[in-house]
Amino acid sequence: MNHYFTNNDNLKSERRIIKYEAYSYDFQFISDNGVFAKKGIDLGSRLLVDTYLKNKKDIKSFLDVGSGYGFISIVLAKVLNVNGVGIDVNKRALKLAIENAKINKVSVSFKESYIYDNIDGKYDLIITNPPIRAGKNVVLTILKKGLDYLNRDGEIWAVIRKDQGAKSIIKEISKEASVEIKEKSKGFWIFFLKKN
Repeated sequence: MNHYFTNNDNLKSERRIIKYEAYSYDFQFISDNGVFAKKGIDLGSRLLVDTYLKNKKDIKSFLDVGSGYGFISIVLAKVLNVNGVGIDVNKRALKLAIENAKINKVSVSFKESYIYDNIDGKYDLIITNPPIRAGKNVVLTILKKGLDYLNRDGEIWAVIRKDQGAKSIIKEISKEASVEIKEKSKGFWIFFLKKN
């Protein structure tokens, strides 16, 4: 079965425009079949961005892991006026993200990378709505390995549904990092971690 974290070259294209008003901006995103949240902005992603922006620190750089068509990256780049990088394995999503960054006039670069395989450097913020259907090990790798890509005092922010293993994942990463749950809303847990 094909998921949004894989590539299916035979999938028919049905592009659609998604409008999103928030933080005094009118955003516009092009979506398509074969990408995550193709019909509208995912509630988990919205809650993650909202919670982060309520608790934000001054940052100069961020990395969005599993960036899809660019919602999180583009909103953060616009609202915080910072440069960011978005990574994904889905080529169709990456093409849309590049297009969406231009439409919304933000400075975000998007590139293909399986987790951190094509990533150099360190970031003040790593943010992710991880692909739960890719499996718990993938999610744990995104969170644990991400610690190596943080600047001093950097943080990883993530959202996971309670019924998709949030509690057990947080328990597991608490062995290696300092974890704080910032929000529980509509079945989603928003949390951040940093190095001990």
